[in-house]
This record gives sequence, structure tokens and C-alpha cells, in this order.
Amino acid sequence: MKRMQHLLMLLALLLIACPALAGEHLRLATTTSTENSGLLAALLPPFEQANDCQVDVIAVGTGKAIKLGETGDVDVVLVHARSKEDQFVADGFGVDRRDVMYNDFVILGPAADPAGIANSVDAAAALGKIAAAKATFVSRGDDSGTHTREKQLWKAAGITPAGDWYLEAGRGMGEVITMATERVGYTLSDRGTYLAYKTKTDLRITVEGDPGLFNPYGVIMVNPQKHPHVKVGLAKKFLDYLTSKQGRDLITGFRRGGEQLFYVQQ
Repeated sequence: MKRMQHLLMLLALLLIACPALAGEHLRLATTTSTENSGLLAALLPPFEQANDCQVDVIAVGTGKAIKLGETGDVDVVLVHARSKEDQFVADGFGVDRRDVMYNDFVILGPAADPAGIANSVDAAAALGKIAAAKATFVSRGDDSGTHTREKQLWKAAGITPAGDWYLEAGRGMGEVITMATERVGYTLSDRGTYLAYKTKTDLRITVEGDPGLFNPYGVIMVNPQKHPHVKVGLAKKFLDYLTSKQGRDLITGFRRGGEQLFYVQQ
């Protein structure tokens, strides 16, 4: 009897020390930018505490995040490639898509600016100059939202990038910024991750302000009719939270180095 009481006491202490073990787990596939920027570390704890749950994050490129949704390996996706998001919903894999936030993409480059694109507001034209100069460009190369936008810009420039100057990393945004820094090259980044890595790189923003660099994020619940094991109740609470006043205030209040990284539409 005493042994049983001792075991029950140990179990109670374990649950107190690890409250997430007592609750549900919500599986979230999201982009590397939401994790690399530090946003998730600020955004998730209040939701987890309020709902006695743990959000298990898989941070990958948008393309891979959506694939995880298609196969039912996650409950929710939070991504930033509207064309892919709309297709995901149209194909019946996702439901209840909601706008969450936005920032913008920027082209980063070295101080020497060998392609001469500094202060340009035409992103496609700037990529054309990079290609003409055969200046090093590091691409995500991972079917992410950033990579999707990059390919759209190359298409607008009428260029299929290839050659020793064009490097496809197949990595997340933070790692790509590091690679571009080491190789003294250019890259396309979401502004949030750049601001989070600003103290780790000497790359600077060379191109910004082009309307084609607008970068919206959406959250989508995986369709439970396709995958009945989806945590519908918890997933809906998560969507409600991200688009609530509390969630929006946390997003707009999140800063790195005093700079706001993400915005919500008023």
C-alpha cells in the first residue's frame, strides 16, 4: 500500500513538473521564418498554458509543411505562399484558411554590392543585374514560400538562373543568410528572419519596397474529412487564438532589436 502511495506521489510530482504531459499535443507544420525569427517562442506559450496542451512544431519550408498537411502528419499549417495555400484548400486537404500576418521580402547583399543594385525598388530587375554580373546568389532551393517568391521574380526577369554563381542550398532561411554572408553573396529573405539575424551578418538590405515583395502568412486546419485523427477542437482553438486580439497583440508587439517583424491587417 505504501509503495503504491509512493508511486502515485512520484507521478503527481512528474505531472506538476511537466504539465504538457497531462494535456493534448497539437502538431504544427510551419515555415522556418516563424521559428528563426523567434516569433513562435513568444506566441505559443500563452496558448499552451491556456489550453493545457503542447504545440509540437515542425519548421520546414512552406512546400514541405503543406505536404505534411496533405499526408495528415500535422493538424495545422502556418505558411506563406498564397498560391500553394489556395491549392491545398482547393484540393480538399485544408479547411478554414485565415489571414494571420504579413511582412515583406528583401534582397540582401554585401556592402561592396558587385551587381550594383543598392536602393533599387524593382526586385526582378535587380535579380537580372545579379545574373548579368554573375554575382553569387544563394537560393533557399527548398520549395519554401521564400523560394516560391524567388522563382516568381526570376520568371518576371525572364531568367532561368544557372551556373557557378547560383547556389541552391536546400536549407532554412537562417542558414541561407549565414551561407550568403560567408560567400559574400546575395539572397532573398523575409524581413523578419533578417532582422533576427542582423547581428550575425554584415549583409544589408539592397532591395526593398517592391509590391511584389509583399509576404502574407496564412493558417489552415488540415481537413478532418481527409484525416479523421486531426485534433479538430484544439486546431480550431489555435486558429481562433492566432486571429484573436491576444494573438494579434503578441504578433504586433514582437520585436527584435527594437524593430517590429510582423504586422496584422487592421
